[in-house]
Amino acid sequence: MIYTRKTPKTVAEATRDLEAAVTAHGFGVLHSYDFQKTLGDKGFPLANGCRVLEICNPKQASEVLAADMALNLALPCRVSVYEDKGATIIGMIPPTALLPPVSSDPAIAKAANEVEHMMKAIIDAAV
Repeated sequence: MIYTRKTPKTVAEATRDLEAAVTAHGFGVLHSYDFQKTLGDKGFPLANGCRVLEICNPKQASEVLAADMALNLALPCRVSVYEDKGATIIGMIPPTALLPPVSSDPAIAKAANEVEHMMKAIIDAAV
């Protein structure tokens, strides 16, 4: 159900390249989180690097929110860059997997498929 790709890059390099791919595909980064730093600053060290980017395609977001405001519960899309067992991984939970509890509208499902396709291309470009 999740979509992940391994990369030989460090978490920092993969995050940098992911941010560039997000922009190149017409999305924007709304927020980013460095879980390793945040948890470490709070006294809970995390051994592995882990960064999460909340990304959004403004056109798609405005269209789906105009159709159904409850879809804000599934937005923005999240992409993670993390270390696991010595590898750097970029991944996401696909929008189509998040949609069923929020909407059964076929038009919204079509939009989720389009966004998912673009997000996979973003991840693939960053790898």
